[in-house]
Amino acid sequence: MSGTIQDIAEMAGVSRGTVDRALNKRGRINKDVEERILQIANEIGYVPRRKRNDKSEKIKIGVVTQLSEAPFMIRIRKGINDAVKETSAKKVELLIQECGNVSEESQLSALETLESADVAGIAIMPVEGNKIRAKINELVEKGVKIVTFNTDIIGTGRSCFVGMDNIKSGRTAVGLMGAMTGRKGQILAITGHFGNNVNNMRVEGFTAELKKSFENLSLVGVQSGFDESGEVERIVYNSLGTFPELKGIVVFSAGQEGVGRAFDKLQLKERPSVVVYDLTPQNIDGLVNDKFDFIIDQNGYMQGYKSLCLLMDLIYGDTKPVKESYYTDIIIKTKYNL
Repeated sequence: MSGTIQDIAEMAGVSRGTVDRALNKRGRINKDVEERILQIANEIGYVPRRKRNDKSEKIKIGVVTQLSEAPFMIRIRKGINDAVKETSAKKVELLIQECGNVSEESQLSALETLESADVAGIAIMPVEGNKIRAKINELVEKGVKIVTFNTDIIGTGRSCFVGMDNIKSGRTAVGLMGAMTGRKGQILAITGHFGNNVNNMRVEGFTAELKKSFENLSLVGVQSGFDESGEVERIVYNSLGTFPELKGIVVFSAGQEGVGRAFDKLQLKERPSVVVYDLTPQNIDGLVNDKFDFIIDQNGYMQGYKSLCLLMDLIYGDTKPVKESYYTDIIIKTKYNL
């Protein structure tokens, strides 16, 4: 069995990054160190991943998701499938591991399954966790190309990220809310799973900009709806009972249709202003029927499409991405521009 970059690094007493620069002729290292690394690589029979694959055969590419049943996944899935169809001449076999939750164990099992299938690359919506971080780094060391999309994870050797700038989108949400409320009043924020890094970053951007620019907007709470419409409905119903003067509601995750159901139960004469995320059929219906005022969309189609295209470029061309992060547009929709 051939050695790995980690083996070479340990034997040479250098970092993995130094080994990578030496093997790929990227310079910026001592000539003697480079020669020593190349000598060790030759001695242990190191072979780059790209040379182990016969490109005349079908290449296996894996996809790992989270919250696979969420409505926003429909557009992401279509982008993934379209990217694969457009490159059918490259003989790509797509292996999808869909996780319905944000469990670290579920994703770890999915990654291990793809590793056993000997995939050349993986596009993953990672959950935050040290086990996932360690597994991604292990796979990268073995030569597997990794692209994250929709969600990202720091401290890994993944090649790049494709998705929304979620901090900026949170700032956008509070800007919309400030415009609708006249920059004053009580605001409720509803997130999904607190373990979902996307939700956390949206809330972070929202609260930071709220404190910075909207001193007369008061955040009455950030509650978790766990991406379930029934829980979102309960939160909105109870919150309006406690805060009858509530001026605005922002829902950063799935389950937004629960907002409209709570309004219907309460039979409000005047509802709070509402901002939700993702251009799903349910949210479009809520927008058209005046349950919501704005939808912030993350362009899920492009996340799925671009991540697969970049991954295949990494595998077939062995080229590094031009950027570390490819941010999709922050799209704002009203019922008038659907």
